[in-house]
Amino acid sequence: MLDHEQVVIRTGRRSRLPVIVAVHSTVLGPAAGGLRLWHYPDWRDGLDDALRLSAAMTSKFAVAGLPSGGGKAVVALPEGMVLDADRRREVLHDVADVIVALGGTYATGPDVGTGPDDMASIGDITPHVFCRPAHLGGSGDSSPHTAQGTLAALRAVSRRLYGTSSLAGRTLSVVGLGRVGAALARLLAAEGAALTVTDVDPGKRKVCDEVGAVWLSPDKILAAEVDIVVPAALGSVLDEPTVRGLRCRAVAGPANNQLATPDVADLLHQRGVIWVPDYVASAGGVIHAISAELHRLPAAEARARVDAIEDTVTDLLRTAESRGQTPAQAADELARRRLRAAPGPTGP
Repeated sequence: MLDHEQVVIRTGRRSRLPVIVAVHSTVLGPAAGGLRLWHYPDWRDGLDDALRLSAAMTSKFAVAGLPSGGGKAVVALPEGMVLDADRRREVLHDVADVIVALGGTYATGPDVGTGPDDMASIGDITPHVFCRPAHLGGSGDSSPHTAQGTLAALRAVSRRLYGTSSLAGRTLSVVGLGRVGAALARLLAAEGAALTVTDVDPGKRKVCDEVGAVWLSPDKILAAEVDIVVPAALGSVLDEPTVRGLRCRAVAGPANNQLATPDVADLLHQRGVIWVPDYVASAGGVIHAISAELHRLPAAEARARVDAIEDTVTDLLRTAESRGQTPAQAADELARRRLRAAPGPTGP
């Protein structure tokens, strides 16, 4: 049974490409979520992504206590298709048309394959967009705020493990040095943490040198003996063999969809490894963007919502321990409780 309020699938009138927008829930408020512009073997694979990711956004906002619901937009590109500037603009305007037709029940931001400049193009047609470039009045690149939110989550983990939120002297491995991973590594180094890092791109060694970290190859870093492993790259990094090889006390990071299968959360719990659900640790970017652009909060209040991830994670870990649950179970229960307590779906 489809667990979504609306799913729109439309062939773009300009691009002739499949545009998919999934609105999972507006119970807490209008839905928000990123636009993924990606290659798929079949457009239905893009639909699967939209359904899965929009549901995760509902949980992300509910756990964060924000008045927003979950949604996702996907444009399914055929394998091998390369978009020139004109064709890309056509695609983005096709997405904007669908958003307009939804009448305010969904706003979009960047995701895989899109960025602030793309949001500016969508903003040509609809105001229901966030993370436009700063010079156009948007909040710009969300990665610094995602990194800041992850740092807040890591402070909560440190308090749970060591009785202090300070990360000075703690050993952490950062797996992936893209925009978020590199920003997070710099924040952690400034906190006095001892870092081990990696990336599939050897060119990222310059970030390693900048923060005074130790470089390990991607195939070895998950088994490094550290306090906390910080996944900050692609998803599905935690499977049964990987978890059995972990030599850390906790895993918390901004990478999405870290678990290869949901039961890996139970395996982590059995091994005594704390795992902060990725949709909680990675929420800082979207929390800041929608707070600043959609909810029109002052900068200080938007930042405070990001920093509040520390309190959210602290409460989740405390609840999980007291009930003998995994943090994932505690987070899922919190999301369901907040959704049940809400008055109902919002209208356009």
